[in-house]
Amino acid sequence: MRFFSLLFAFMAMVPLVACGAPPSSPHSAPDRDRGEGPFERLILRGGILVNGEGAPPVGPVDIVIENDRIVQVAVVGYPGVPVQERRRPVAQSGDREVDITGHYVLPGFVDMHGHLGGSAENIPAEYVLKLWLAHGITTVREPGSFRGLEWTLDHARRAEANTIAGPRIIPYVGFGRGAQEPIITADQARAWVQDIHRQGASGIKFFGAPPRIISAALDEANTLGLGTMMHHAQLNVVRTNVIDSARMGLGSMEHWYGLPEAMFTDQVIQNYSPEYNYQNEQDRFGEAGRLWKQAAPKGSERWNAVRDELIELDFTINPTLNIYEASRDVMAQRNADWHAEYTLPTLWEFFKPSRYAHGSYWFDWTTDDEIAWRENYRIWMSFLNDFKNHGGRVTAGSDSGYIYKIYGFGYIQELELLREAGFNALEVIRAATLSGAEALGLEEDIGSVIPGKKADLVIVRENPLRNFKVLYGTGHYQLDDNNEPMRTQGIRYTVKDGVIYDVAELLSDVRAIVRDAKASAEQEAEQEAETP
Repeated sequence: MRFFSLLFAFMAMVPLVACGAPPSSPHSAPDRDRGEGPFERLILRGGILVNGEGAPPVGPVDIVIENDRIVQVAVVGYPGVPVQERRRPVAQSGDREVDITGHYVLPGFVDMHGHLGGSAENIPAEYVLKLWLAHGITTVREPGSFRGLEWTLDHARRAEANTIAGPRIIPYVGFGRGAQEPIITADQARAWVQDIHRQGASGIKFFGAPPRIISAALDEANTLGLGTMMHHAQLNVVRTNVIDSARMGLGSMEHWYGLPEAMFTDQVIQNYSPEYNYQNEQDRFGEAGRLWKQAAPKGSERWNAVRDELIELDFTINPTLNIYEASRDVMAQRNADWHAEYTLPTLWEFFKPSRYAHGSYWFDWTTDDEIAWRENYRIWMSFLNDFKNHGGRVTAGSDSGYIYKIYGFGYIQELELLREAGFNALEVIRAATLSGAEALGLEEDIGSVIPGKKADLVIVRENPLRNFKVLYGTGHYQLDDNNEPMRTQGIRYTVKDGVIYDVAELLSDVRAIVRDAKASAEQEAEQEAETP
């Protein structure tokens, strides 16, 4: 039976498996076999810089990196004319120089909701990590550590040391995971938080629990300096919506559950149909798509009050718009360009309609369901843009591994959807970089391209501010000058901690992993067919 709904992996009222898992799991990432560096001194010459802090593009620039840090960003001329050599940093003996003339340089992306494992079974970490890097993602907040905290911490340490090819990993744990008994008291909640802090977790993801339990756990987490995030599940949202949890000290909300409920004025509970059953995935997602229409409208007193209080509390919204995209056009997501070469057969099986698999809710998905979700998106996006325009922090996260979303590709879709929500292109980049760094408390080290910060960079030949599609691993489909269809190359290089990764090599490795998995699956199917 395929992986069942993750509901009980988060619920504090249910005892769960231990956090520890052997780091030597067969799905662990191998030692790094790609990437060059870091170098004593690296000079990237002639790029056009988008620094992530809101500044418009500037170039050409030379960027000097020593080991894992940016030490100089030098403007070396003007577009359309020869570079002024006198302005260029002088190369020293042993320096590595890379010509990126005309390429756009962005800060490394921060994925605020990236699962390294836990959706479908048998997903190799190498597959996930290389797809993330290939799409410019250099930092990932891992929200659940579903393969065990020990396993996730092992990968986080190896990523920090650059002994695996992957982004830095910020490991969170689902609340209650690994508890020896149900958490039913505030003292138990505090003890659990203290325990995962001792083990090395960076934060906690909440899903649902009684308010007194969440409040105690949040208080303890904030005392210990742990990050906090929450999916406000329908089973608990009536007692703890987004305003409730933000007042308790929650750092960020995931998705959008709990936000419209905080803006109800004519009711206190969602208008469920009489036949609704939360364990029926189509019920769960079908009626979720009709929720935003039940909230107070834009510009109303309640809308404005919720927006302003969340901003005052320095609250972060991490919407993961992309993960629900199939709800408003399932055929488009099912037939996305990248599935043929980049989707593992075990993921493809997991995405198929099933009453057992979380997010595989296409039992009888209708035109009316998609229309409802399009309206849901319209209102949701309007809130996000309004929140951002009044000073609120919105970040970018993917939640890939579910609902036809593939690692890396889903993140670039998230950027496109923030653009659709009304963010201009530079605001999207800021959400994907500096805003994520701020939410993680890492803005002194990552999130923008300025001297003193980590050398985390995305280098792409085309202009992503004009078209985010050029960031996809499959490139952008267009006509060339000879009237022939072609695809752009996508991101050329991802730099993480001063290590340069050739994205074409990373993508080639992933395609090989998928080809081998398909061949193995076909062989197994043939053997089963021959078995009497």
